[in-house]
Amino acid sequence: MQSSRSRPAELQALGARPFAHRGLHGGGRIENSRAAFAAATDGGFGIAHRHELDHLLIQLSGDRVAMVFHDYQLERLTEAAGDVAVRSAAELAGIRLRGTDEPIPTLAEILALIAGRTPLLIEVKSPDRHVRALCGAVDAALASYLGAVGVMSFNPEVGRWFARHRPERLRGLVVSENGKHGRLGRIKRNLSLWRARPDFLAYDIRDLPSDVAAFARFGGTPVYTWTVRTDEDRARAAAHADQIIFEQPAA
Repeated sequence: MQSSRSRPAELQALGARPFAHRGLHGGGRIENSRAAFAAATDGGFGIAHRHELDHLLIQLSGDRVAMVFHDYQLERLTEAAGDVAVRSAAELAGIRLRGTDEPIPTLAEILALIAGRTPLLIEVKSPDRHVRALCGAVDAALASYLGAVGVMSFNPEVGRWFARHRPERLRGLVVSENGKHGRLGRIKRNLSLWRARPDFLAYDIRDLPSDVAAFARFGGTPVYTWTVRTDEDRARAAAHADQIIFEQPAA
């Protein structure tokens, strides 16, 4: 649903709070669970989680429902085994997260739980250009959602899909330079920026300070940074980014 607010106001609302990566997990709360998302919301943090195909925080079920789950396979986080993508949403709902009574949730269920009470980042990670089904599932889940939300990805084709089909939706590009500092690396980043047309960047904390991030901020594009875990990370983020995506709250 399109917001009546201006885009700058939407961006300000999205980045108003630090984001808890995969919800506020730990201390008995499993990542990407209802308990982790509820703890982040109750603690006054935003939430960052991923909608991925190869290393999944959220992925498609076999019947193309958006599911909130990190891994491609079930073993690490549940007592079940096998690929998530071959099971229907109903089958996945019957599987409990390890050590809890919680079933694997759909994105729609988590959106209903959050209910606009805190800003939300959804990462859509796809390894190739075939993003239509995944983006469409995310878009369908978000159709009536009224809270501050941004969709982001390493893959610029995701941003391109949303720019074409849902231009009103805030979209971001996730960036990790990963040692690619030469001319070819700059060309690839520039091409990704051109195709994704991002409203914000989510930058690897290990790459800050970065000329790309600095130029984006100079031009008015907010830069969030992940994954902030230490006091050193927080100090670096304060100098070179607009908001953090963290694993543990600051002391």
